Amino acid sequence: MAFSIADYLVTDDLTILLGLIAATVFLLNNLYKPQPLVHPILLGRQSDVARVRNPGESAVYRNYGTGLMGRFPIRPSKEVFILADFVKPDSEGSRTLWSTRLSNNTLQDRVASFGTGLLRLAGLRPKESTVLLLLNDSIEFIISDLALASHSIQSFTLSSSKLLSYVLESHVPSAIITHADLLPQILELIYESDDRSGNHTIIVVGEPSARTMASVASNVKVLNFVDVEREGVKVEKIISPLPNANDIFTVSFFESESGHVQAAQLTHENMTAGVAATRGLLPLSHALSSLDTIVSAHPLSTAYGRAVAYTAIFEGTSFATLDSSKLYHPEEHSTTGIDVSDAVSHKAYPIPSPTVLFVKPGHLESTVSSIVKHASRSFLLYPFARRHKLASVSEGYISKESLWDRLVYDGARAKVIGDGASTLRGIIISGGNLGASVVTPARVALSIPLINSYTHPLVPGPVLASHPLDLQDFPAATNESSVAHVGPPSVNTEVKLVGVDDEAVENGADPVGLLLIRGPSVGKLFVNDDYVSIPSEDDKEGWVATGIRAKIQSNGAFQVLTPLVS
Repeated sequence: MAFSIADYLVTDDLTILLGLIAATVFLLNNLYKPQPLVHPILLGRQSDVARVRNPGESAVYRNYGTGLMGRFPIRPSKEVFILADFVKPDSEGSRTLWSTRLSNNTLQDRVASFGTGLLRLAGLRPKESTVLLLLNDSIEFIISDLALASHSIQSFTLSSSKLLSYVLESHVPSAIITHADLLPQILELIYESDDRSGNHTIIVVGEPSARTMASVASNVKVLNFVDVEREGVKVEKIISPLPNANDIFTVSFFESESGHVQAAQLTHENMTAGVAATRGLLPLSHALSSLDTIVSAHPLSTAYGRAVAYTAIFEGTSFATLDSSKLYHPEEHSTTGIDVSDAVSHKAYPIPSPTVLFVKPGHLESTVSSIVKHASRSFLLYPFARRHKLASVSEGYISKESLWDRLVYDGARAKVIGDGASTLRGIIISGGNLGASVVTPARVALSIPLINSYTHPLVPGPVLASHPLDLQDFPAATNESSVAHVGPPSVNTEVKLVGVDDEAVENGADPVGLLLIRGPSVGKLFVNDDYVSIPSEDDKEGWVATGIRAKIQSNGAFQVLTPLVS
């Protein structure tokens, strides 16, 4: 029996239906498959690398967006030269700083009044006096810092309360601005010091107790912050000559990993460059604006914490810091430091729902583990939701608007971080090593851009920072003990390694060595007989040694190998 070709093409309705279903599934899988948010080619070359290198060194690395021949941005806008310029006079809107809602004009008036009061009541002299800012993060810190800088009076800040005794003995300030509940401790240190005959001026925020005031010696003048500011309101404002961008406005004391006390001398230009680099952490398509609210875990007494705060001041955003950022307490105080949920759920300050967080690795790890714990209670849907979210991340795509977010993750986020779960759009991590094993679960749980960065006490702003939409997860980084990379250099920093193995590098191995940095945001190390500087053979070229070891990956991203203390 013979069959024709037509006989082989005969189909029934079921065959046609199955064919249509298969074609539909194929098209839907391709059309609705999430596209990478960043092209893989851009993530494969995140740094511009110099063509030559010196023996025992790596090549010089710059951010790919800046380029080897590009000029470093040294200010967030062309009108900003000194600290006072961060407060835009033409901005009429108001925002909340900690618990205080005020406009830029009000902030400028308070700064001018307090500065005038300092010159009149405290007897401070421009370009001669020094003031120790012994304040926790607050609006009073910002007012004091801006007022001192506008009159060219250097401020001292401490990255740790342990340095207080040393600074009071070695660098006696002309005045101290502190909290009322710290006054007894400071008076005790003054009375125990060798400089008992000297006169001391202390400006306190809040009302000291009558018992404390009764113990004040005749050579100590105690002024109230409110009274100093009120004095400047009653009289005509004193206007000092504008400082130069290269003038040192603050000295930030910190303790090195070896235990030596060091200090960073920071100029106005260092801070404006630091703010420019901090603003560059987020892409232009998602840049900071006055609609944002920034919450930070980094004290204003540190260079990086100050840069974050002045970024918020410049952008007109609401701003607050976590309770764990407080450095000074009237007595022994311990905190877990894991208080992100309190901040974003409005428990700490009356700020709008946060949109951008500057936190430490511990904060991220705690938040992610809590979200995963709550999400996993949906034991039927959670495995499917996690699998689909992981698939999206592997494709280079994240979103909080998926079906699985609505069914599983939205509720878990709301239980952990409250109202901020719907407004949060970016998290910047720094202040310690972030485990590589945490990164992908964090992207799944939070589904917003995460930026891992490296900071240093000498540098306002980030030194190295990952791309916010770099969702790559390298197989070599799955070990529990490994650390996540911190990306390429920031937009105004140059980086290189010294002490590298030339033979290994020539054979194709990734360079490993000591990290050196330079750029307009890098301050100078204040060194005298009591300070021990980290040695560097390249000081004449402006390079500063960080004291940490790092590895450069083939795509231009850096990995910090030395454990960091958050």
